[in-house]
Amino acid sequence: MYFVHRIWRRFTANDLWFVLFSVLSSVLFWRPLGALVGLSLRDARYSHVLLIPLISASLIHLQHRRIFANRGYCFSKAVSLWVLAIALFYLAQTRFSALNVNDRLSPIVLAIVLAWIAGFLLCYGERAFLAALFPLLFLLLMIPIPTVALDTIVLILQQGSAIMTYALFRLLGVPVLWHHLKFLLPGVEIEIAEECSGIRSSLSLFITSILASYVFLRSNWSKTLFILVTVPVVILKNAVRIVTISCLGVYIDPGFLQGRLHRYGGIPFSLLSMAILVPLLLKLQRSESWRSDGEKSIQAKGEIDPNVLFSNETKSACL
Repeated sequence: MYFVHRIWRRFTANDLWFVLFSVLSSVLFWRPLGALVGLSLRDARYSHVLLIPLISASLIHLQHRRIFANRGYCFSKAVSLWVLAIALFYLAQTRFSALNVNDRLSPIVLAIVLAWIAGFLLCYGERAFLAALFPLLFLLLMIPIPTVALDTIVLILQQGSAIMTYALFRLLGVPVLWHHLKFLLPGVEIEIAEECSGIRSSLSLFITSILASYVFLRSNWSKTLFILVTVPVVILKNAVRIVTISCLGVYIDPGFLQGRLHRYGGIPFSLLSMAILVPLLLKLQRSESWRSDGEKSIQAKGEIDPNVLFSNETKSACL
């Protein structure tokens, strides 16, 4: 009871309104949200969807002192977002009704996310909204990728993995013939199928890189570079996995081609991705620290501070 009482004392009117809004939105959108949960449990390519709102809520909780330092209400801009969300939800139910279930969920979930963001903006105000901008925009990763876009991503991963796989075979001196997505090795033919594209691990690593860049990096170029590097890293990891299993199947035991390493070897080979990305992340951190220390040393030596170029009168006039 004491714990419940402490939580209740921390609640403000803003929190009560947001809880009411959350319950109401859950009731209104329970069908599409249920369909989204079913898609996540049914299709491994969307298994990350259920984690996104939990991660977003955790980020807001960890930064709650900074985010909720200035609470208020923002009705006008919230209404604008609501109108956009309602219009998109209506279009998804009418104009996009001919799409399959997965593709129709994309605009519907986008409308739901916009409605949630509008609710946060209404209940906590614009300052809190700007402070929580990243966790709120992170909710957009809940949106299921449309089939056409997902198929394109899978094909790019397959072709990239095929090119890298052939390069590794040649580097290791393995005799191989390559045609499109198929490889002819001594006594066996392998194909990089859609299931072998690494789409699930690619999405997981992409989301992880976004979180890591937000938490550990400051400059936009460092964040962008770190996120973009995940694409070739994923392709390299997938190629190493294909080459390793193929060589083991050809030269050690054919059972490796259909064994446990082939089915459940994603996690061990993901260590290769971590071995590349973690040092890169540390390098970018050190680079930012050196740049920051350099700027401080320049100012300490009496160099011109850009902030001093404006007098107090000029600053007041700009305000």
